[in-house]
Amino acid sequence: MLICATCAVERDEPVPDLCPMCADERQYVPEDGQHWLTLDELSRTGRQALLEQNEPGLIAISTEPKVGIGQTAQLVVTPQGSLLWDPVGYLDDNAVQSVLEQGPVVAIAASHPHMFGVQVEWSRRLGNVPVLVAEADRQWLGRHDPSVAYWSGTIEIAEGLALHQTGGHFPGSAVAHWAAGADGKGVLLTGDTVFPNPDRCTVAFMRSYPNRLPLSGAVVLRIAAQLEGLEFDRIYGNFNNVISSGAKDVLRDSAQRHAAWTRGDFDHLT
Repeated sequence: MLICATCAVERDEPVPDLCPMCADERQYVPEDGQHWLTLDELSRTGRQALLEQNEPGLIAISTEPKVGIGQTAQLVVTPQGSLLWDPVGYLDDNAVQSVLEQGPVVAIAASHPHMFGVQVEWSRRLGNVPVLVAEADRQWLGRHDPSVAYWSGTIEIAEGLALHQTGGHFPGSAVAHWAAGADGKGVLLTGDTVFPNPDRCTVAFMRSYPNRLPLSGAVVLRIAAQLEGLEFDRIYGNFNNVISSGAKDVLRDSAQRHAAWTRGDFDHLT
């Protein structure tokens, strides 16, 4: 198993000359070319997986120094078991032990293929946990394993915790809805599907963030309409970027703003 140095997604051997994930228009191959890594190499560079509680029942997992895109995974802990969301591209014994101390992990899932990380490796180290991959994004799976299961639409992970496929960034892009989060007001974990902006009061919807490719207004309004039926007050993105309160209104208003700009409503400002 090798790991792409740019996106930190694991791949079966033999690996291709270029990482298909990074060669796609949503990502990029670095100017100095393709590089592949192993977990042992990353460990020798002093990498660590770090855990920090975001709120009761939600633990952020990051790597220091960062690996690949450098996302922050989220561990959602429920009485029925935990969900590891947007798994990072590295793991070590301490991280695995710390995760298991929270109780059994019942599923691993990513918001979209850029966030696959070393999901199969996490599964094996956590007891062959099911790795849930959106059927619409099957083609992007780089490492195959009996733990992988495909899903579409909506799937319940545990009571009050479910995945919802919205499409957008990828056809299989999804969010995780955790009803008990934010003191019972509800949390969305969104990855790049709905991206909390640096201003902490708006969110973005893009086909490519690094290459600045927008989604159409129609697609953004579709995503917002689909999520309207969920109750949530807080959104966590995949870099621990947060809309801490009022997130449902923020998502609705941001979608309307995006659609207005794509329609040309604000062309007079340009």
